[in-house]
Amino acid sequence: MKALNFRSIKSLYPLALAESEGVGTAYEYFAKRLALDRWLVRRPRPGRILVAGLPEKYGSSLDFFLLAQEMTAARVVVIDDRPAALDKVRQSLAKAQANGELTQVQPHFTLVADMARLDELSEAFDLCLGSEVLQRLSIRCRQQCIERLGRLAPALALFAPNSDNPSHTSLSGLSGLGLAELRVLVEPTGVLAASGYVDMPPFPPGLTRSSEQRNQAAAGRLEGLAMWGLGYFARMEWLSPSSWRRSHSHIVYAFVERR
Repeated sequence: MKALNFRSIKSLYPLALAESEGVGTAYEYFAKRLALDRWLVRRPRPGRILVAGLPEKYGSSLDFFLLAQEMTAARVVVIDDRPAALDKVRQSLAKAQANGELTQVQPHFTLVADMARLDELSEAFDLCLGSEVLQRLSIRCRQQCIERLGRLAPALALFAPNSDNPSHTSLSGLSGLGLAELRVLVEPTGVLAASGYVDMPPFPPGLTRSSEQRNQAAAGRLEGLAMWGLGYFARMEWLSPSSWRRSHSHIVYAFVERR
């Protein structure tokens, strides 16, 4: 039995639009959900979810809000140390809800002073999710952050830009982590349940479209057909040789469970 409901790339596209992003973000969300579903199906359904930091640059992780809604409207706490990032996610969520998406999610937003210490958090969580966060922290703070998150929740799902794909990091303007580096970071925290590469769309990184073009794509029949094909492409990513995934995936991930 699946942990997450089936959502096509086209059905995820409205979340990307609410974040002022496009099909690349919808593809990323679809690919991440494939990996998360294989892991979450073996775990108890979480009642309390922590979104541990918001993306450094692209989007607002509304896919995590969707996951919380699918988990019978789990309680969600969102943290970040940047007021602008929290303002951005509030605006993105409001746009999505105005369009009928994520209407069952009412998250609590918390501004933290330090992403490594997280002194503002005292309650326990069942699941921690974070994407495009670790790469902006110093090496020391990355380790402290992961160790602190491991004490707050028994299960962590962490995603970061893949530094072994130089074309992605150079065009995105983001730093990254290699998969081996991420595995070393999470090793002291718990058991590595799964890790790997994900998000390998068949178009170049950094592809941009105007807001008008993105909105038109939501209703276009040809665009819908293309997104349908992208969904099948995403399901086949894991069949690619490991060397190809290492050099072409946009994201590395690690799912960690407390010992």
